[in-house]
Amino acid sequence: MGLKDLFRRWSKGEDDRALQRADEESRMTPAERAVDSEDFEGKKEDLAVFNSRTGSEAADAAADDLDLPRP
Repeated sequence: MGLKDLFRRWSKGEDDRALQRADEESRMTPAERAVDSEDFEGKKEDLAVFNSRTGSEAADAAADDLDLPRP
């Protein structure tokens, strides 16, 4: 299998996912579409925080705090 074959299989899978997503969105109500859009924006923000050095360190520190028993 060459690199071209690998890329073709990957892009075909991406095309299939895009078609499925478009089909799902076409069946959504405007309110569902708005909620879905908000969820997407929230996920982007989460990824931006966790991919930054300071953001991931802060998330790790906060996670440790949650594991401690409360007095």
